Amino acid sequence: MTVLLRPAGDDDTIAVGALHHRSRADAYAHLIPAETFAARGPEAMGAWWRERWKWERDTHRMTLAEVDGVLAGFTYVGPSETDGAVELYAIHVDPAHVGTGVGRELMVNALAELAALGGERAVLWVLADNPVARRFYERGGWTPDGATRVSAVNDQDLPQVRYTKRLPRWGAADVS
Repeated sequence: MTVLLRPAGDDDTIAVGALHHRSRADAYAHLIPAETFAARGPEAMGAWWRERWKWERDTHRMTLAEVDGVLAGFTYVGPSETDGAVELYAIHVDPAHVGTGVGRELMVNALAELAALGGERAVLWVLADNPVARRFYERGGWTPDGATRVSAVNDQDLPQVRYTKRLPRWGAADVS
């Protein structure tokens, strides 16, 4: 299986929304009733991404993973409200591609994108009761830093845990 990574364009947001919807419905099925996902379907997520991308495309980076020309996952990174950090806002993989290495390739790329944005460290928020995602991040060297919050996902207030990871320093000091 060959994974092609490429930057997202304006025409990709609808497909990203549909994949995001599938990913969340699968990963959060144990936390959120199915009817809430049905009430906000792929079209709503696509519209949400289209609007967000319109305002953030100059400051954020979205990378798509394609397998055989079909969208298999994406990441979204950008500046963070956390001092001295940049943020991994999203990494979602189509349920059909979970466990195939697509997520790992997206994460490697996201770390390079985050480092290029210039932060000393990266942060991300993950649902506290999402053990699959938490194991994925921990295997990638991310660690919980003690910060927590409650945030709505499909109108359900759910606890989240912040993870952090030191980023390599880019620049003249790194050139041999």
